[in-house]
Amino acid sequence: MKKIIFLALFSLIVSLNTSYSYNSDPKTFIDELVNDALKILADKSITQEDKKNRIEIIAKDNVDIKGIGLYTLGSARKNLSQETLNDFNSVFEVYFLKNLTARLSDYSSQKFETLEAEQKSALYTIVKSRISGGKDIPEIIIDWRIYTKNPEKPLIRDLIVEGLSLARTQREEFNSILISNNNDIYLLIEKLKEFNTN
Repeated sequence: MKKIIFLALFSLIVSLNTSYSYNSDPKTFIDELVNDALKILADKSITQEDKKNRIEIIAKDNVDIKGIGLYTLGSARKNLSQETLNDFNSVFEVYFLKNLTARLSDYSSQKFETLEAEQKSALYTIVKSRISGGKDIPEIIIDWRIYTKNPEKPLIRDLIVEGLSLARTQREEFNSILISNNNDIYLLIEKLKEFNTN
């Protein structure tokens, strides 16, 4: 009986501390990371909560969520205190992860393929990829903007889906909310909190 309890606890600890390590080559990095995420989402033996937790572990370690969040604030971030920025960053991270899991779930049954990588500068590489079409789902072309300041630890900075930058689209949406509300960052934070709890 003690052995069974020990094994159950060990399995729980391993599942909670799962870490994912990826190749530092941008093309291979995206190929491995996305295929891992899609396999997790397609695995029927894993609970929805566990899938969410595993995707969050991957994203937190391989996506520059803070950098994306600051970009989406645009020039508004220049006038904010560090405390306000910290509040925004923590709420944005939850918002980002929730959106990411929902988006990936839409394509969990589709085939993902990396096509090529193009180094734009010492800091950025674009990895081109596609998700195959299926019943009622068209083929999707996705470019991944990879930040390579540390060549040993690439980070995702943006996704360009069918030519549309998700970071830029989010920035425009947040800017619209801010302009409509006298640039009140706290109102934007509240709107993100509302989304996060739904």
